[in-house]
Parts: sequence; C-alpha cells; structure tokens
Amino acid sequence: MKITPETQKLLEQLDTKYNAIGQDLDTHLEGLLYGKPMTYWDYIQTDALLNLQTQRTTLPDEMVFIMYHQINELLFKMILWEIGQVAHTKKITASFFSTKLMRISRYFDMLTSSFTIMGEGMEVEQYMKFRTTLTPASGFQSAQYRKIEFASTDLINLIDARFRDTIDRNTPFEHALEHLYWQAAGKDYKTGKKSYLLKAFEEKYKNEFITFAEEYNTINLYAKFKELPQEVKEDPKLRNAMRHYDYTVNFTWVMSHYNTANKYLNMNNKAVEATGGSEWTKYMHPKYQRRIFFPEVWTEQELKDWGKNV
Repeated sequence: MKITPETQKLLEQLDTKYNAIGQDLDTHLEGLLYGKPMTYWDYIQTDALLNLQTQRTTLPDEMVFIMYHQINELLFKMILWEIGQVAHTKKITASFFSTKLMRISRYFDMLTSSFTIMGEGMEVEQYMKFRTTLTPASGFQSAQYRKIEFASTDLINLIDARFRDTIDRNTPFEHALEHLYWQAAGKDYKTGKKSYLLKAFEEKYKNEFITFAEEYNTINLYAKFKELPQEVKEDPKLRNAMRHYDYTVNFTWVMSHYNTANKYLNMNNKAVEATGGSEWTKYMHPKYQRRIFFPEVWTEQELKDWGKNV
C-alpha cells in the first residue's frame, strides 16, 4: 500500500489526537480491523426506537397518541440542546443568538402545526375510551418541557402572578418552585393539598428541577439577552427572533394545544376533567397564566393585552 501525503497527514493528526489523551494510535487502528461498517439502522437505533410503543388498550388510535407524544419529547430534547449552546457560550453575538432562537422556534412551529395530527388524527370515541386507562398520567408531567421553561427565562416569570411580589432572587429555589404557575394545575392554595398528579411528578423530578433551575438561574436565554450591550439588544433580527420564540411557545403553541384539547374534552359545552385531574381550561389558556419569557421585547400595551383577544 502506498502512503499518500494526504494519508500521512491524517495519520500524523490522529497520532497527535491520541497522544494528547495518552492513547496509542496503533491500538486504535488495529481496532478498526474488527469494527463493523456503519448502517443507518445501527446509527439511528431504529429497532430500539420502533419498539418503544406499548399500547394499554386494543384501540388503534392509542398508537397515534403514544407516538405523537414521543415525537414531542424528541423535539423537546432538540430544543434543550440548542438552548444549552446559547446558555454556555461566553461571548454571544446577535447573529449567533438569533440563529439559535430561530432554530428553537422552528421546532416549536413544527410542534404547533403537528396538533392537526391530534385534532384530526384520532376518533373522539376511541380517545374517550383509551384516555381512561391513562389516568392519572398527564402531558402536564413532561419534565423536559418544564426544563425548557427554566432555561428560557428568569424564574420570576414562571411564578404564579398572585405570588410574584413575595418572591425575589434571594428566595430559596425550593420555595419558588412551590409557587410556579403550573402548581395551580394540582394544588389547593388554601389547604396546600396537592393532587396525585402533582405529587408523583414532584417525587420524581423535584430535586432535578431545583438543580436545573439553579444552573440556569443566570444563564437562561433571557438572562443572556439582558447581558448583551444595548446596541446588540436593539438588533432588529435578534429582537424579532426573541418575540417569535416567546409568542410561539407561550401563545401559538399553547392555543393549538388548548383548541385540540377542547375538541376532545369539551363535551356538550362542559369541560371534561383531564386525565391528571387538572383544571385544564384555566391552566392552559394564555390569558390566565400570562407566561411571557422576554418581557423586555414587548411594549407595555402588548404585555397588558397578552391572551385577551382569544
């Protein structure tokens, strides 16, 4: 075999790479003799992925429901991957920030448009039957979605509006988590009693949420935006990207979810209780929760009118 200059250069680069970590290049080259060629199904782990769907009923449309939510979770993971790159980058340019925000927004645009799969892709009669087997599980219990919220904005913007005046940056994270807006889906604030939906969710994820919220306390997307020089913050492309992401996540996507749920759960103009027992109409609608990630990019009037016109 003739060693070309290109091959020699690659070998030298590999030798440098493995020497840097105390490894012998020859050992790694020998390992290539026994490696199998890469295939699409091995790389994507197709067999494992396609065996993750387990129905609890004999109703065919339950499979649509399961796979749809699994796709959502994969998209949530992609979103967190993009947010993490922004959060952990020291010096951010308007171009880099805008590009990442628009990537994230496209994922949420996809999530928003995909609600037609739920709205038109299942028979109401089938859904109303298989949904009873899901109780008390609920899409409310998506830990990744909660992490997206923590990673997007300051924690105060996720606090129930009734309690924001009592919480600041000196408030312990555990106390702040007790007053997040989504606690209203399963908590009686007069008695402090929590539904099983909420208790099970917190039992599994509470400590993880506290750790994650602490990590993103000063590096969330909104915090990174506020650190930028004023001239960068005023960049039209960046501000439009901020507004698009905020509106897509906290209004468009939420309303698509709300309208789809309304089709199935608002029977004879009376809301059916969600599988987890949450008061979903008030929990989901933007005019009640008024979730806004980036208040600084909206006018006072826009903030005031958030969710009122639907």
